[in-house]
Amino acid sequence: MTTPHSQPLIPAPPLPSHRLSVLISEEEIQKRIEELSQELAADFRDKDPVVICVLKGAFIFVADLTRRMNFPVTTEFIRVSSYGNNVVTSGEVKLELDLANSVSNRHVILVEDIVDTGLTLQYLRANLQARNPASVKVCALLHKPENNVKLSTIDYLGFRIPGKFVVGYGLDYQGYYRNLPYIAQIQDLQ
Repeated sequence: MTTPHSQPLIPAPPLPSHRLSVLISEEEIQKRIEELSQELAADFRDKDPVVICVLKGAFIFVADLTRRMNFPVTTEFIRVSSYGNNVVTSGEVKLELDLANSVSNRHVILVEDIVDTGLTLQYLRANLQARNPASVKVCALLHKPENNVKLSTIDYLGFRIPGKFVVGYGLDYQGYYRNLPYIAQIQDLQ
């Protein structure tokens, strides 16, 4: 009989040791989220919207945003991938986790962490429009306009940023840095 202690130990991967530079502070993020929640309330207070969180990157943003919404909303989750462990998109969007409930005849607020090339947003809009919603509006924390190859409409935007790779506040590099309370640029990757 084999016990867990008789198995050889596999060393953990080394922790990242990148130099980070803060691009958007925690305070700036929280202030803008408060403003966004007020904009959304003005447009959706009486519409019974469904907030769709694009996993994994938008989970912290959605949590903070929906806690500030002082009107009824439901929340759904969808997961797509176009980056893998890379810092540039593969150009191919894959649906990895679909919605649990129908959005037919519902007002949808699609919440993204970042709009970079616009490919993921284009894919998600087409996917959601095929489900017969009452409307689809996009709320994104970050937008890199200089990287946009597919011009995307963002109805509610947190911040425009330069075309650099960023982490923090839900955004990651190889799974790390999501827990940072601010948005940072990794200096070593630029």
